[in-house]
Order: sequence, then structure tokens, then C-alpha cells
Amino acid sequence: MSKHAPKTEKPKIQSPPAEYVGAYSTPFGPSTHSVPACLLDSVNRTNMVSANDDGNGGQRNNTTNLKKRSCGCVKDDFLPEESFQSWSNYGKALRETKTRLKDRILSRSSDQLELHDMRARSQNEMRKTLNWFDLIWFGIGAVMGAGVFVLSGEAARDLAGPALLLSYLISGFAALLSVLCYTEFAVELPVAGGSFAYLRVELGDFIAYIAAGNILFEYVVSGASVARSWTSYFATLCNHHPNDFRLNVTTLTEGFNHLDPIAVGVSILICLLASFSIKGSSRFNSIATIIYMSLMLFMLVALGTKVNTSNFQPFTPFGVRGILKASSVLFFAYVGFDGVATLGEETKNPGTDIPIGLVGSMTIVITIYSLLATVLCLAQPYNQIDRDAPFTVAFQAVGMNWAKYIVAFGALKGMTTVLLSNLIGQARYFTHIARTHLAPPILAVIHKKRGTPMNATIIMTAANCLVAFFTSLDILANLLSIATLFIFSLVAIALIVRRYYSTGVTSDSDRNKLIVFLSLIIASAVGGGTLWFLNLNSWVGYVIVGGVWFLATAGLQVTVKQARKPKLWGVPMVPWLPAASIGVNLFIMGSIDGASFLRFLAWTGLLLVYYFLVGLHASYDASKGGGGDGNKTDVEGGGVSATSEAELSTITTSSK
Repeated sequence: MSKHAPKTEKPKIQSPPAEYVGAYSTPFGPSTHSVPACLLDSVNRTNMVSANDDGNGGQRNNTTNLKKRSCGCVKDDFLPEESFQSWSNYGKALRETKTRLKDRILSRSSDQLELHDMRARSQNEMRKTLNWFDLIWFGIGAVMGAGVFVLSGEAARDLAGPALLLSYLISGFAALLSVLCYTEFAVELPVAGGSFAYLRVELGDFIAYIAAGNILFEYVVSGASVARSWTSYFATLCNHHPNDFRLNVTTLTEGFNHLDPIAVGVSILICLLASFSIKGSSRFNSIATIIYMSLMLFMLVALGTKVNTSNFQPFTPFGVRGILKASSVLFFAYVGFDGVATLGEETKNPGTDIPIGLVGSMTIVITIYSLLATVLCLAQPYNQIDRDAPFTVAFQAVGMNWAKYIVAFGALKGMTTVLLSNLIGQARYFTHIARTHLAPPILAVIHKKRGTPMNATIIMTAANCLVAFFTSLDILANLLSIATLFIFSLVAIALIVRRYYSTGVTSDSDRNKLIVFLSLIIASAVGGGTLWFLNLNSWVGYVIVGGVWFLATAGLQVTVKQARKPKLWGVPMVPWLPAASIGVNLFIMGSIDGASFLRFLAWTGLLLVYYFLVGLHASYDASKGGGGDGNKTDVEGGGVSATSEAELSTITTSSK
């Protein structure tokens, strides 16, 4: 501020980070187009002191009285960027699409930008109230839902037989590889965006957007599916048919005519809990998960008293291929942990709490799943295990028919914690996406008193409820795409890039070798998945792709110098473990039906339509400080943003 400006009281709101300039409006800069109106209404403002150029090199002071309005949503809450302030601006932005797209593809974010500047766009901070104990229970609650009750039957009877134990261990190891990659990122970048933020830093804004759009879609479909399953299990617990508690509307299309108000009600209750307090959500999750784990232990002990070792013969009736096929199916019983990585902003000590929480919870889940698989196959011959309700039928077979209620109650508890963890992860993903303006910035708001992303939580709940109310489980199951495996693979790739490439540190020679070796690792993994997808039993093909993967990984380790070492916690055996994660995830993709790939491509196509029409221009303006002052500052293109004295001279003071 000019030294000639009159003295004012010390403002209660600090000057913003540089990327707010232009990208955000009053009171943080001369533009009036970018701060969502509801954010402004959270600030008690009566006077604004502004300094403007008087045309003679000096500055003149204006005091502008702002009329406080009610917190209603207006256009600038959703599209505050310069490109959307007029049709002429929008037309100009569309004409610059090629240039802007190149910028977004080549630009990478930075740790500093994600940790501080992006978080500052939410105006308020999330509360750091979680520790390693909370994260362990969140991890277990997010992963251990009804999947083990459903997937185990098909995998044991049709794919692996008694070797179901090996299948669970293999798929658990594959999931653990992804957990390790996520953990290193979550420790170094403890932000709400999770994998979206990690990919923005290492692979760029465009790839991060495609990945985030797909994972949010999967979150919505998964949440709706679990909510409808909750109704089905509740009906079973009450000795009713799964559809008895749904409303059958014959005038609607088949598959959308069984309306589920219970699923909507449960989702709304979960929303209220998630919006109220992260610590309260953690306590509820911990209690519910402890009860659920107690029921799991009961099942282990009860079935364990009825085991017959002869049921383990033959141990591998379907051979190695059957074990691997079962592993690819059972892998989806382990997903959900990625949502825990979005809790970094609310963790007290990310450097120690996140590794213990993520790795510890996955280790516990792998152990419980393996024990359940063992007693299931020992309690019954594998060819008598029920495909749809394996544990319920197993209890009936050993004369414990009453235990089906325990199984149903346990499934309800598990699905409740999955719904909660799912919604918490959804909201935090969406919050960070909105911070970058790839989604409306009003969704980036953190509630001042609750410290939770309330707006994003409500929007994601509305989406879950809409899908869950109308859509049958069969249709939802078919909508589940390959997004999870796709993002797990990208995070592993990003980790290798993070370790081996740093601007100004990595030589051109090492950069080129990194590109070659990483491309070979990905290509060999895709080749293995393709062989599996085409059901080709050629061991020669697997030897070739496996050899290429091994030589490329070894070449990367031996010939390329690591550019960065983890500061607090790191994945061991780099590049071998992340390269193995890439290989396993892409290999498992080969077990997914072709229709899922088509759905993945169709949804990605819709994401691209939105991106080219809205998201690209909104994020470009935000990254360049696209306000109305004409002075754009690159805050994401690798440069250091700077804020002029005049730009920071507009501040807000509280009235007395």
C-alpha cells in the first residue's frame, strides 16, 4: 500500500496468496468476478479501502461501502472467471482453446501450490483432529463392506476352489502396492484432493482432471449401489424379500421402477453426519467398525469349530489360471482406501499418522479376509459354496441357521461405514477440484464453524440419492468401470516420475532415459493385460512381456539417477514396487469385460466435452490470475507468482 494512504486498523483477514490476484475478486483484488458470493458473505465487511492509480504515478484512496446481501447463489458463484463474464470473452476463450489446452497439458502444479495456495482458496481451514487410530478405523471401514460376503462365493465355487486363500493374498498384495504409493504422496502432499492433487503435481492438470472425473463417477455409482444394497440387507434381516421395502412404479422403465426411499434416507443421514464434524464422523466410524470387526471374529470362531480339513482337497481344482482370475475379482474387495488419503488436511501429524493408518488398516483387512476365506472353504466343499450368500449358506450347512442374522447385521454395519467413508472421500475430492476451478469454486467452501466441505458433501449426496432412488443394483453393477485401476496405475506412474524427474535437477539424458524405460514398463504391463483379456494361454507371450518389464525396471534403477528423496516416508524398493503396481493394475484390467471399457470411454468423452467448453477455460483463467485487470500472473506454469503493491492494496477491515 502506498505510504501516502491513511492509516487503517489492522485487517482481520490476511492478504491472499499470489494466485488469488485477478483469479479472485473483491476484497482480494481489483476484479469483481471471481470470489463466490457466498464466500464474500462469510466476511463481515462494511468498508473497503482501495488504492488506484491516479494517472500521475501516485495513488488515490477510495472508501467503498458494500451493501451486504443474503447468501444466495448467483452466476459468479459458479462461473466467476474472466472467460465467462460476457459472450465476447467466451468466444475469445474458445478461439484460444488450442493454446490453452497446450498450456494445461504441459503445466504441472507444485507441492507449495497444492499445500498452501490451493487450500487458501477455501477461505477456511479443515480441522486437524484425526490421528493414526482414526485413520486405521477409517481405512478398515472404507474397505470392509459387503464385498467379502458376495465376492467370496463366486471366486471359491467357480474360479479358485479352496485356493481362495491364495487369491485373497495375491489381490491383497496388489492392493498393498497401491497403498504404499498413495502413502508416500499423502505424507508429502496431505491435501483433500488425494490422487487428483498428486497427479496435478507430477503428470499435469489435464491428466489429473480425466482421472478425477472418472473416480468421482465411480464414487457416485458405488455409493448408490451400496445404499441400495443396504435396503436389501435390511429387508433380509426383517425376513422380507429385498424388493419388499421398495416402491414399484409400473409406469417407469424396467430397472428404474423400484424406487428406494430407504436408500435415500440412509444417504441423507450419512450426509448430516459427514457435514457436522469430521471428528464426530470418525467416532461413529470407529464404533461401527469395531462392532463389525467383532462380528467378523464371531464368524471366524463359529465356523472355525465346524471345519473339516478334507474340504481342502483338491486345493487347486482350477489351476493357476483360476487362482489369478479369482484374484482379479477379489481385488475389488480391497478398494476404498484411496478415500482415506483425502483426509490429509485433517490429520494432526501426516508424517507418522498416514503411514500407520493406511498401511496398518490394509494389513488388518488382508488378514481378516484371508482367515474368512480359509474357514469358509474348510466348512464346506468348494462346489457346495453358494455363489450369492456364501457365509449364510455355510452357517446353515453346519446347523447354525440363526447365524444368518449375524451375517446380515454385520453386512449392514459394514455398508454403513463404507457409505460414510465413500461420501467423505467424494466431498474432499470435489472440494480440491473446485479449488482449481475445474468445478464451480463455490464447492470449495469449507464451513467456518464445522471445518467440513459442506457444499461439496451436499452436492455429492444429492447425486448419490438421485441414482440410488431410481436405479436397480443390476444396472449399477454394470456401470462400475475401470476407473479405480486406471487411477491406481496413474498414481504409481506419478510416483516414479516424482522420484526420477525434477525440473532443474534431472539432466536431459536422464529425462529421456526415464521416458523410454517408463514407456516400456507401461507397454509391457498393457501387453500382459491384453494377453489375459484375449484369454491367450501362450506362456511365450507372458515371458516376453515379463522380460521387457524386468529389463526396463532394472534399466531405470541402474542408469537413471533419482532426482528426489522422500522427506518423511517413502516407498521402499523404488522403482520395483511402483513398477509392479503398474503391472498388476493393468493386468487386472485384462479381466474386465469389454463393455466396461466402452463405458469408460463414453464417460471420458463426456468429461472432455465439459472440459473443452468450461473446465479448460475456468482452470486456465484461475491459473493465470484471469481477472479483469489485464495483468495475468502464471501461478501454475512453473514460475513464481508475484503480487504488486497496488494489487495487495485492496483489503477488508472489520467495522467497529
